Amino acid sequence: MIRINERIRAREIRVIDENGEQLGILPPFEALKMARDRGLDLVEVSPNAVPPVCRIQDYGRFLYEKDKSESAARKKQKVIVVKEVKFSVTVDEHDYQTKKNQCVRFLSEGDKVKASLRFRGRQMSHRELGYNIINRLITDIGEAGVVEFMPRMEGTTLHAILAPAKKSEQPKPKPATQSPVDAVAPQTTNA
Repeated sequence: MIRINERIRAREIRVIDENGEQLGILPPFEALKMARDRGLDLVEVSPNAVPPVCRIQDYGRFLYEKDKSESAARKKQKVIVVKEVKFSVTVDEHDYQTKKNQCVRFLSEGDKVKASLRFRGRQMSHRELGYNIINRLITDIGEAGVVEFMPRMEGTTLHAILAPAKKSEQPKPKPATQSPVDAVAPQTTNA
């Protein structure tokens, strides 16, 4: 919580005025008197510093700017979502291709993919079939994603987590331009 005015309880504070200039180390009551004379508040901006740093400024404007910078930071961050694609040991070829295409689409959108395969009943005795399907998926996805967690068993379920591949910045090719001589040279025809 941000302390302002009378709530600042340090013996000495480092004071910065509204223009960003340091006024030095003062007792809080003097700094508060200076802030009141200017019609502003004394706001503690760095409570953990020794001595704490306080700024003479308008508290409402301080809250507004802080809220604005936090919302700008939230807009810039990318929320990574883990999408799950479920397979079975008896997956048919067309179903496998559809789910593989879903994985590629999710990875291209920047989401992680959790490929899971659940063994039922007697299928537990043939785990190699499940590992074959998940490993085939990993090789089929290829460049679109990288394996974050290799396939592993958790209970009766086999999991693998794939993350989107890092996009390398390719320099854009420059369009081919004609030399000025070729563009100006008239074509003649002999008749």
